[in-house]
Amino acid sequence: MARNVEETQARLRAAAYVEFAEHGVDGTTVTRIANRAGINKERLYAYFGDKDALFDEVLTEALEELSQAVAPEGLRFEDLGEFAGRTFDYYGEHPELARLLQWEGLRNAPPVSEETRRTHYDVKVAATAQAQRDGIIDGEIDAGHLMFMVIGLAAWWFAVPQMATLLTGQDADSPGEQARRRAFVVEAAQRLAAPPSAD
Repeated sequence: MARNVEETQARLRAAAYVEFAEHGVDGTTVTRIANRAGINKERLYAYFGDKDALFDEVLTEALEELSQAVAPEGLRFEDLGEFAGRTFDYYGEHPELARLLQWEGLRNAPPVSEETRRTHYDVKVAATAQAQRDGIIDGEIDAGHLMFMVIGLAAWWFAVPQMATLLTGQDADSPGEQARRRAFVVEAAQRLAAPPSAD
């Protein structure tokens, strides 16, 4: 029985992930989520409460998966370019996450899982600041601003793909384009973070 409940919840979360990415919270209906999952909508209410609570759970889960994929062994910023590259890779495989975050920003509501995420981001900023103190990263840049810039550098390609195409003249699926974009993200992050030369 427990397995059936878990499977049903997973199917509802997966369906909601797609629906929310496409339509946002306001544009998505419980009926459409349930239909996509092939499950009675009363199960959604029973397991998640309501559509807003389900959005919160879906986004929280997606961000946890991002964190595990980008820094599975904890945060180390000896190579900020590689962190940016892994972030780019994750968004490339899960472009819906960029849209979910945009929809979150458009909601007139506090951020999803605000305290948990603030703690998580505080760890990232603290790791950045430590790398600055160690002379690995330029200490003249605010650590929080730098981390935001690096994440944006990696994720914005997938948040506004039409702009990327217009500016570069290449679609993301053009031969070799994703590799070029990733290489740019890695190098740009490294340059952003590089300590100034001694001369």
